[in-house]
Amino acid sequence: MIKKILIANRGEIACRVMKSAHKLGIATVAVYSQADTNAQHVKMANEAVYLGEAPATKSYLNGDLIIQKAKSLGVDAIHPGYGFLSENANFADKCEQNGIIFIGPNSSAIRAMGSKSAAKTIMEAANVPLVPGYHGDNQDPSFLRDQANAMGYPVLLKAAAGGGGKGMRQVWQEKDFFEALDAAKREAMNGFGDDIMLVEKYLTEPRHVEIQVFCDNFGKGVYLFERDCSVQRRHQKIIEEAPAPGMTGDIRQQMGEAALKAAHAIGYTNAGTVEFLLDSDGAFYFMEMNTRLQVEHPVTEFITGEDLVEWQIAVANNLPLPKSQDALSIKGHAFEARIYAEDPHNEFLPSTGLIEYLLEPPKNEHVRIDSGVVSGDEVSIYYDPMIAKLVVWAENRDQALALLITSLQQYMICGVTTNIPYLIQVASSEPFRKAILTTDFIERHGNVIATNNKKIPDSVQGLSPVQIIAVSAMLSLSNTNDVNHNAYTGSVSYPGFRLNHTLAQELEFAHGDNYHRYSQKHIDKNTWSITINDIDHVYSASKTQNVLNVDAREHIASYPIYENDDVAWLLDNTGELKVIKPKINMGTEGEKLHAGDVLAPMNGTLVAMNVKQGQRVEKDDLLAVVEAMKMEHSMRAPFAGTVSECFGNKGDLVDGGQVLVSLKADLADSSAADEQEMSV
Repeated sequence: MIKKILIANRGEIACRVMKSAHKLGIATVAVYSQADTNAQHVKMANEAVYLGEAPATKSYLNGDLIIQKAKSLGVDAIHPGYGFLSENANFADKCEQNGIIFIGPNSSAIRAMGSKSAAKTIMEAANVPLVPGYHGDNQDPSFLRDQANAMGYPVLLKAAAGGGGKGMRQVWQEKDFFEALDAAKREAMNGFGDDIMLVEKYLTEPRHVEIQVFCDNFGKGVYLFERDCSVQRRHQKIIEEAPAPGMTGDIRQQMGEAALKAAHAIGYTNAGTVEFLLDSDGAFYFMEMNTRLQVEHPVTEFITGEDLVEWQIAVANNLPLPKSQDALSIKGHAFEARIYAEDPHNEFLPSTGLIEYLLEPPKNEHVRIDSGVVSGDEVSIYYDPMIAKLVVWAENRDQALALLITSLQQYMICGVTTNIPYLIQVASSEPFRKAILTTDFIERHGNVIATNNKKIPDSVQGLSPVQIIAVSAMLSLSNTNDVNHNAYTGSVSYPGFRLNHTLAQELEFAHGDNYHRYSQKHIDKNTWSITINDIDHVYSASKTQNVLNVDAREHIASYPIYENDDVAWLLDNTGELKVIKPKINMGTEGEKLHAGDVLAPMNGTLVAMNVKQGQRVEKDDLLAVVEAMKMEHSMRAPFAGTVSECFGNKGDLVDGGQVLVSLKADLADSSAADEQEMSV
């Protein structure tokens, strides 16, 4: 029996596996890179061993070293989590060869499903319905283009060895095919060491519905029902739910049996997920099989009451499945929202840096948070930017959705930009409430989602969120006895006592594109008046740690708040609000960017410089590509012109905001260029 498990992963999934292992009395070993020396999964494990430098290729992807460490520590089994080595058949083989149990499927099943093209062939032979497409061995670009032309656009390019949206591109017209193919192949090679591609017909209104399957070593298998994962950005899921809305019993049974047919066709064991495209007419098509535990497995655990990691360990111990199909049932409804460090308003680009303050919603039997970070941890450029998973359960979809929105509104992460406000917008949108779900939900309903933006009122009964931040600022200033530089205004102030007059202070803030300026007067130690539209509002306030208590006479409330020198974050009943404190230029403005400067969107690696000095480019031509957090980000020409200068070579590490290419606009575009600031 397994007594000691090494988790060959990091972050929230490593912590998640450890929780179940510890519950079963099994000791755990964590592995970590240089970037993760102080990570939570390292602290949570019974033991932890160092692997190497931060890049995954030098640490978490070093299977030989991980096995060596496992043997030296007397480990019985290795759990790979998801990503990294979880679907690496060679790693599974080496575990077996070294007498270590691999908590996952056998290597032959991983190989069978590891290539999407080979998987299609197997599924076709097993009579599992397939999306029309080409998944053969001929990888000549012109041949693949001809296959796409024959299918008709749009088509989807997919890395045969891929997953998680990497190595994947939609192509809507023939002229874009080769550029998309090059990008997909490059991203696939960087992510999986394999750039073989398949081409599929892109269905325009499908849902992404997947079936959780589980098989033991005795030929028995069950399906633990379905998850709807249609809400995605960049082909990566952001909100999942179970069961799928509108799913009939007949279609659920058909999909479940088809998923088991797929699993049995490759002699599958342990946990796996068979992903389907479900069309509006009820027809469904096999997409791929993920031979591992999925990120979204908690929603299945909530509706079935089962611990899937415990099931994995049981099967790895050569025990039969804990339950038969007829003993499994669905209860209630569950949602999972993935909390990412990313900027939804800048093409969902990842955000790196220090998590200065983190406040989670209250956890209970209905609210679960799978996380691997706390205040003071850092979001690194080297790994996926997912911070946590918020999972909720209730008796029905409406109640669960209300709980999801409320819990998101109680979630506060300061120091990095997150997608939490965006998740609130999506979950609150009418199409989502009505479960009008398709795989292009974000693109299809983008305008509706955007209308859910929080409005900051100019005046209210009591104080608006920005005014509450002004209250906090004044409280901080009044509690300082020394002469200080006001980070809000750039001026020098002397807080506290005044002879014969009341201290007045002008405060200025920026929220999005809007600036707010307030005049406040200090009445006594904790009381001020704030002038809004020529009307004075008197309030008192106090702050305990990161909670601000405000009595505005018309309104008494407490607000979680966090501030540093540049930014203030406030959590109110509409969700997290981020407000910038503008600084006055003190004569050290520095160099001004030229309108034609194309900037790196974030810290990363320059994987392609597609232009050279003196080259003529058209608007939207590809200039350079930066890879960060396992995804590629393309920089394109903001206007037609000539390349003045290029900065950097392939393989260089670049900083976010660093100039990569300078362009001189054509005369016809010069006026537009003068007004444009690129930070793609």
